[in-house]
Amino acid sequence: VVSTQSTGHYYITNNLSHIQHSRQALDLFKRPDMVDRLVDSEANARRIANVENCFGGEVLAAPNRVLVGEGVLQKQCRKQLKPRQFFLFNDVIVYGTIIIHRKKYNNVHILPLDEVRIVALDDIGPERQNGWQIISPRKSFNVYAANASEKSEWIQHLNTCIEGCQRKSAKKVTTELAPAWIPDDAATHCMICAKIKFSPVVRKHHCRRCGKIVCNNCSTKRLLLASQSNEPVRVCDPCFAEASAKRIRRREARLQWR
Repeated sequence: VVSTQSTGHYYITNNLSHIQHSRQALDLFKRPDMVDRLVDSEANARRIANVENCFGGEVLAAPNRVLVGEGVLQKQCRKQLKPRQFFLFNDVIVYGTIIIHRKKYNNVHILPLDEVRIVALDDIGPERQNGWQIISPRKSFNVYAANASEKSEWIQHLNTCIEGCQRKSAKKVTTELAPAWIPDDAATHCMICAKIKFSPVVRKHHCRRCGKIVCNNCSTKRLLLASQSNEPVRVCDPCFAEASAKRIRRREARLQWR
C-alpha cells in the first residue's frame, strides 16, 4: 500500500502497491478492472477489518467493497471546524470522531456514494481553505483539507467512486438533498427577519431544509423530511410555506388526472 503523507494530519491510501505516484494511481483506479482486482485481496480484507475494529466492531465489510483511501479532514460542525477521520470506499464514505488516532473512533456515519454529490468551495478566510461540500439526501456538510493538492486528490477519488456507483445503481437520482448548515459564527441576527439579535439567552436555530440560522419566531413549524428523519423537524417559516405550496400543487395536479 502506498500512501502520500502530508505535513498535516491527512493521508490518502491508493491501495496500489506497484504505483509510486498518486496521479498514476488515480488513472489506474479509473480502469474498470481495477476494483475487481482489489476486491478479494487479503490486503483489502485486512484494512477493512482494521477499520471495523477502530469503530468498535462496526460491520463495514460488504460484497465487492474496496477501501480506497483514508485521512483526517476538518469537518464544519455547528460551532467550529473539528477533525474527523474519513474512510473512502468504492461505494460508501464513512467518517467518525477521533478518540485515538488510527486506533479508536466513534459516532460512525455512513453515506452511500450513489446518493452523494461533491461541490468544490471557494476559500473563505485563513481557516476555511481547500474545502468542498459533501451533499446527500441524509446529510450535507463542508470539509477542508490541509492544502490544495490534497483537496484535488480527494475530489478526484470521490468523483471516480461516485461515477462508478451511479453507473451500477438502479436508484433514481433524488433532488431532495439535505442542506449544509451555515456555521453559527456566520450570523449575529436571524437570517429571515434580520431583526432578532442572537445572544446567550436568544438561541440560534437551523432550518433543516435550507440550512439558514434563524430565530425561534421565524421557525415555529415542523416538516417531515423523510430523507433526514422519521419525525418532523424544525424548518424556517418561508421553507414551510414553500413546501406547503408545492404539496398543494401536487395534490391539485393529481386531481386533474382523475
